[in-house]
Amino acid sequence: MSTDPAGSDRHINIQVSPEMMAGVYANFANVSHSDYEFTITFARVDHEVETSEVPGIIVSRVSLSPRFMKELMTALEDNYSRWQAREGIRNLPESEGSSGDLEE
Repeated sequence: MSTDPAGSDRHINIQVSPEMMAGVYANFANVSHSDYEFTITFARVDHEVETSEVPGIIVSRVSLSPRFMKELMTALEDNYSRWQAREGIRNLPESEGSSGDLEE
């Protein structure tokens, strides 16, 4: 048995309020950085307006260390690849019409 704390399994137990669990909707993001951190600002923007000024509201802003930003990008790429593969399989011609009947 190892007495080294680095060798033991660690489990993160994150608590979340019902309000936070509901999440927020964003359809726009802006990424900026300084020498020490990245900041991602998420907003909900109304693209349907026909004026030159598009209204929007910031729904969340997150600052990350460069190391965490890299880990986040890797996780996003991995999840997007898996989603894209699943959607590609779902959209194959053989997948349409789950009854297996051929159209004439």
